[in-house]
Amino acid sequence: MQTLTAPSFVSIHRHTPKGRTRAPNSARVTARAVSSAPAGAATRAPVPSQLAPAKPAITSPKAPAAVRRDEKKKLNLFQRAAGMALDAFEEGFVANLLERPHGLSKTVDPAVQIAGNFAPVGETPPTHALPVTGRIPPFIDGVYARNGANPHFDPVAGHHLFDGDGMVHALRIRNGAAESYASRFTATERLRQERALGRPVFPKAIGELHGHSGIARLALFYARAACGLVDPSRGTGVANAGLVYFNGHLLAMSEDDIPYHVRVGDDGDLTTVGRYDFDGQLACPMIAHPKLDPATGELHALSYDVIKKPYLKYFYFAADGTKSPDVEIPLDQPTMIHDFAITENFVVVPDQQVVFKLQEMLRGGSPVVLDKGKTSRFGVLPKRASDASEMVWVDVPDCFCFHLWNAWEETETDEVVVVGSCMTPADSIFNDSDEPLQSVLTEIRLNTRTGASTRRPILAPAEQVNLEVGMVNSNLLGRKTRYAYLAVAEPWPKVSGFAKVDLATGDLTKFDYGEGRFGGEPCFVPMDPALSRGEDDGYILTFVHDEPAGTSELLVVNAADMRLEATIQLPSRVPYGFHGTFITASELESQA
Repeated sequence: MQTLTAPSFVSIHRHTPKGRTRAPNSARVTARAVSSAPAGAATRAPVPSQLAPAKPAITSPKAPAAVRRDEKKKLNLFQRAAGMALDAFEEGFVANLLERPHGLSKTVDPAVQIAGNFAPVGETPPTHALPVTGRIPPFIDGVYARNGANPHFDPVAGHHLFDGDGMVHALRIRNGAAESYASRFTATERLRQERALGRPVFPKAIGELHGHSGIARLALFYARAACGLVDPSRGTGVANAGLVYFNGHLLAMSEDDIPYHVRVGDDGDLTTVGRYDFDGQLACPMIAHPKLDPATGELHALSYDVIKKPYLKYFYFAADGTKSPDVEIPLDQPTMIHDFAITENFVVVPDQQVVFKLQEMLRGGSPVVLDKGKTSRFGVLPKRASDASEMVWVDVPDCFCFHLWNAWEETETDEVVVVGSCMTPADSIFNDSDEPLQSVLTEIRLNTRTGASTRRPILAPAEQVNLEVGMVNSNLLGRKTRYAYLAVAEPWPKVSGFAKVDLATGDLTKFDYGEGRFGGEPCFVPMDPALSRGEDDGYILTFVHDEPAGTSELLVVNAADMRLEATIQLPSRVPYGFHGTFITASELESQA
């Protein structure tokens, strides 16, 4: 083990605002499958400044991923004929007449969305004894797992970053050593069926389902289903967003399906066990950000529907996995609810201005719409509510929080305090906008007695910086916290570092990754509560990619003083991704 020296690419300082410049990304993609990387192989990421329109974002694999004989779908004569006819319809009408003449916006152009280190990689089997610089604190004992979107097949039409197939990256740490790293696709039913057919056939919810071509692709998909070429009843989700460990199960989630159970093996490898419906109790999709109550062990969740009422439901699972009855929450229209919050006694549900209007596709537009005539509001519902009549709604005008970091009760003022990042323009993740994106860390106070709300930016104007994916100490979720650890999302959509924010004073301490180096969500690993010296006693784990060098690593940073403790070199490129979790050694031993 080497002695750690302070690298030149890390700086710890008070925030100085930077200009929000967008790195140029342009590339072409062609249809092929992403190959699996051999053990220990390193895959070099293209450097954004070197990408040119003629060069693919996804290079030709040396050994293309072939469909195994036992995976290939067996079709009868009718199905083969129907498949050929529908393929010809897709290429001749949908692609050539409806899509290609109109071009793609930046938000669904794969040349933008999966360029550089957003491009997918093949699977990496377990690689052991990873090189470590510095010292890994011995109390860190478990697996850091992070989810992300990693399209198995190159896009054939529009593609949004959120559309990719789920891939989990897992790094095992024990006794101060980095024992293993592996990355595997979550074998969703969607991916299994596309692998069997050898091509992408399931519609991409954001990249493809807009305008008349989106209607045509939906019709094409259901025609294939009617012919038995695909089976949507087995699940259509990508499981690429969230991860949570609950009741012996590591669950990979996206809000378009029920979760998938992924098991971590003794050798550090990852295996998809299958869709997990909580032993037959869950029959609807579940959002990717369920909340695990640290005091009760309960898992609280929401489910929203974009087609039929009820558009929103709340439920929870007891620590033993027993599901509560659904609480149907009446909404006037289907609404995007990507995240929510819990307190000790309540759940806090945002009902905001980004809604689904499928009829907009008939007019040639996106079904994800910013409804400027709608007033955003937050609902406060008792965790044990029997129906939605117990919900108290509080208006919070012109507020859109894609993520909420924590919430707690202040009984002396009858207020629920919510901490989230308010994003403007609210729909800029899904629709093109000339206005630069801002994500402002905000304290929202909801007075459940008067129905009034207040809102204040936590950072001073001179220190404003885009703060997105991150977390608080999970042992204090739903209780008052002083600190939050959040990604510095600049230049958007890249992450140039992370920040420790004092939620009471607005003081901010930044950890910069350095020139040409970008990462993702900081994962806070708390000290054992029995040994903890304070809320910030723990360590941050985060993947970082060096774009000029084409290498990836995991950083271990002291959460109290924000100093680098260790760097773990990874055997292959880790694309920028979404959310992660830390699974302790005792949890690994108790896996189902």
